[in-house]
Parts: sequence; C-alpha cells; structure tokens
Amino acid sequence: MAAHMRRRLRKGATTTAVAAAAVAALAASQAPAATLADGSAGSGDPKAAGEDTASGETDGAATGNSPYYTDLPPLVTPDKPGSSSNLPAAGSAEAGIPASVLAAYKQAERTVATTDPSCRLPWQLLAAIGKVESGQARGGRVDANGTASPRILGPALNGQGFALIKDTDGGAYDGDAVHDRAVGPMQFIPSTWASWGQDANGDGRKDPNNIYDAALAAGRYLCANDRDLALAADLDQAVLSYNRSTEYLRTVRSWYSYYQRGTHEIPDGTGTLPSTPSTPTPSPSPGTGSGPSATPSPKPSPDKPGGKPSPGHSKPGGGGSTSPTPKPPTPKPTPPSATFGSLENAGTGPLRATAGQEFDERVSVLARNAVGAPLAKVPVTFTVTGGTGTLFAGGKKTVTVRTGADGTATAPKLRAGEKAGEFTVTAVAGTVRPRTLTYAATVTARQADAIARTDEKALVAAPGEKFADAVTVKATYKDAAAAGVAVTATMVKDRLGVIDNDKGPYFKDADGKPVRTLTTLTTDADGQLRLPEIFADDNEGTYLLRLTTEGGASVVIELTVKAPEETTPEEPAPDATETPAATKP
Repeated sequence: MAAHMRRRLRKGATTTAVAAAAVAALAASQAPAATLADGSAGSGDPKAAGEDTASGETDGAATGNSPYYTDLPPLVTPDKPGSSSNLPAAGSAEAGIPASVLAAYKQAERTVATTDPSCRLPWQLLAAIGKVESGQARGGRVDANGTASPRILGPALNGQGFALIKDTDGGAYDGDAVHDRAVGPMQFIPSTWASWGQDANGDGRKDPNNIYDAALAAGRYLCANDRDLALAADLDQAVLSYNRSTEYLRTVRSWYSYYQRGTHEIPDGTGTLPSTPSTPTPSPSPGTGSGPSATPSPKPSPDKPGGKPSPGHSKPGGGGSTSPTPKPPTPKPTPPSATFGSLENAGTGPLRATAGQEFDERVSVLARNAVGAPLAKVPVTFTVTGGTGTLFAGGKKTVTVRTGADGTATAPKLRAGEKAGEFTVTAVAGTVRPRTLTYAATVTARQADAIARTDEKALVAAPGEKFADAVTVKATYKDAAAAGVAVTATMVKDRLGVIDNDKGPYFKDADGKPVRTLTTLTTDADGQLRLPEIFADDNEGTYLLRLTTEGGASVVIELTVKAPEETTPEEPAPDATETPAATKP
C-alpha cells in the first residue's frame, strides 16, 4: 500500500502546482477551467496527458466521443470559494441539481468510497459530467425509481461527423440495430455499458437510463487503473477516458469547479436544460470508432433559429463547395418500441412431476422491448432436453409460441416421462442477439400416498414351514390406483421400521437363500402387489413385515410363527337309548 501511495504521489507531484494555479484562475475569472495535466493542453491526446494505455482505454471512450453540451457555468457563483456548500434549497436553478440526480451522485460517491477508497471520487465530478452529457438527466426528468423518462439517446455513431461504431447490442439499449448510440444520463455507449453497467438501485437490472445505475457505473469507470481523482493528472486522465477531447475536459473542469464552490437541491424536473451541443467533426478514419476529437467552437446551424450557413462552409466529408454533397442514405433505426430488448421469466414456478403425469406448472416467459415495455408477436422457441422422456403435449420436444399483447408466451403442458431424473426446458427468442432462459425440471418416480392389504386374513405358519396364504396389497395416489410404484418389503422389529430383524420369517432370493428385505417390487396396472412366498424359520413368535412405497406410504403386517396345537381323541358318549346291561332281564 505504501508503494502504491508513493507511486501516486510521484505521479501527481509534477502537476499539482499547475492544477492549483489554474483552478484559482478559474475561480477568479469564471472562465472555463484549463486545469490539464502537463503536456495535455490543446492536444486532445490522452497519451499526451499521461493516459495509462495498459488497459486498452485508448481504444475507445465511454461515450464513443458523442456530442456533449458546451454551456458554461454562470458568472454568478452559488457561493464564495472556501465557504460552506450547505446552501438552502433556493436560488439559481442553474446552480441547483435535481433531487434524484443529486442523490444518485452522492450515493455513488459513498459506494465507491467503500469499495475503492484510494480513488477519492468526488460526487461533484459526477455532477459535472452529468451536466455536460445530459444536462442532469434533462433537468431531472426521471421517474420515482430514477429512470429517465423519456430515455436519453445520442445520435447514431455512423461516422457522419462522429465516430463510426457499428451496433454491439442488437438495439437492446439504444433501439438502433445498425449503429451504437450513447444512452442515458451519463451517455454510455452499449459496449462500454456491457462491461461497466451497475445495479445501484437494487431492482435487479443494470439500466443505463437509470441515474443511480449510471452514476455508479461512471464512478467506477473514472476510478479505473488505480486512479486517485484527488490528483489533477489522474482526474484529467479519467475525464479524457470518458470523451477524448480537451475542450470536453475544459468544460467538465469548469462545472466541477463550479459545483465544488456550492450547489443545492431542486425538485426533479425543474432543472435548466442545456442549449448548446458540441459540433460534430469528421471521424479520423473509416471504421475506427475512437480517437482524439478536438471539438471546434459551436457554429450557427441552418436548422436553428437565427442560424445561417456560412459561405463556403463545407459539411464533414465535403470538398469545400457551397453546394451540399450527396450522402448515402442512412438505414432507419428500428424504433425502441419494436426492438427486442430482454427475455424474462414470467412467473414460472418449480417444475416437478411424477413419472407419467402432467406437470401442474407451465413454462412462461416475458419479452420486453428496448425501453422495458412488453413486446408482442415475438417468436419464442421452447425445447426439452434430457433423458427422462418428458415431452410437450402432442409428443413434441420443441415448440414455438409467439408472445401475446402482454408480452408473454406460455409453452404447452409438459407430460413427464417414465424415467425419474433431471431435465431442462430452454426458451430462446431473438435473431440478431438471441436471448435464452433455461428452466430446471425434475421427474420423480411414481408415488403412492396410501398402501393397504386387500384382505384381513391372519397370516400364520408353523416353524420351518411357509405361510400358506399370500400377502397382497394395493397402493393408491389421491384415491386412484397407483401403477408402477416401487415398494420395499422389510422384516422389522418395530412398527416404524427403525430396526431390521435378522430372524423369523424371510423371503428367498434367486439362489434360494434367505433374505429379509426386497427392493425390486412394483405395483401392477391396478396398483396391486402380490408378495413372493414367505417362509418361517424355527423361531416362534409374532413378527412384523413393513411395506414402504415411493412417496412415503407404508403398512405394517403381522406374521405369526407357531407350532400347531396337539389334540387328544375323546371317548364317545354313551347312547341314551341303550339299556344298561344291569337292567336287562
């Protein structure tokens, strides 16, 4: 840690004095800050500013170098330098920050301070970037959860005055399946959001349109490469990694200094909207999608009130002629309402059924468009995979269902196969970037919730003999015959079957040897089971046979082993009609 701090101190030592002087000058003049790291002024090259290239940050910027707002802070500061920033909730709307937006910046500062304290991220830097990128989410036009409404999109990065960045998200975030666009209050391009996106509001989604998610993502992005944002050089590098323009850096720096001198909270939706966007410049080379973008001062545009085209002014890519240069038609992006965004579980519960039975639960998914609303008419393909023999109704392993008006698609009912085990159901939707959901399912062995003898005849055998009467039982499940149910028969000493018995009645295995447990028994189509012959050894007494089914049903049957009782012949009784010999004449 000590070595790390020494490295950072060396890194900032050469620039601290320059930075302090420039900030002081800004405070006095109210001009845009020019506090750049040594060697970076006017270059627009992050390498010249000491940018760390080990991480590949020079390959692109968080925003794709999208346009930004060049409005500068007002000449009247919200407070004097060095005084308290705990200002009342009143004053210039320009100095104020919408409540939800300000809360998001401060929450991000606290979170990063916990996970990366050495970065020393100030929330005022997030506020400065948020002001320049989106005018604090268009003056705080966010819903109760902090999500921009409507969402904030930059222009298509199609190389026409901007970087050329072809689509990386299938239009999921920006609604454009041809080129990327910067998205949300902090203006992340989709490919950067895919790496840095955060879920800061705990709703289970990483949404670049949500100010809490976007602010935390921006904070973590600015802190990358072991930056210490309390050092001027590191702060410059962080801002340039966001948008590689020294004019952008100066504009962000001016707002950063402004907010450091004081601000206050204003109601959501009441913030001042910025009015001056940066002017796009031709991309340096086709297909690069990144690189320095020194931005010239804004010029009047014919499509703005009072704007006039400058004589002889050429458009990006033109040859200096006053006549417009024909451009190839730009593909019209798919509107967000029709762009497939995500595939989610629509409330499918646990998938579990007994062999041969129908599943009570059905697999259901929800398709959303790029702005999170339900999307209808999306084909969803459901596929069963596994060795249980489970199929959809109609005997199919794969079915395709289109989502309805509510965005949901529900697969047909599943019928469990005869083999117990695990299997999966996979739902796939989308063609450019397919979304996939996988559901785990289980087939359990056939079960019985009751088992009983079919008669109540006493079962008795003499020592060394077999029981003359066979034992027959019937298993049921929900009062219906339970066919194919596995049954275990065990000779036990107690009715709960805790202790097995090693003497008394027994079965015979295939070799004719005594066994007192059978595990290969199964009920027939009528749910009945006739047990194999039972034999008695030489030990007399009353013994217990316990039958247990898959599903937990059980019955205990008494078996008695005793010798037959001996009987003595009786003298015949005298005939009452016969005259005794003594009375005969």
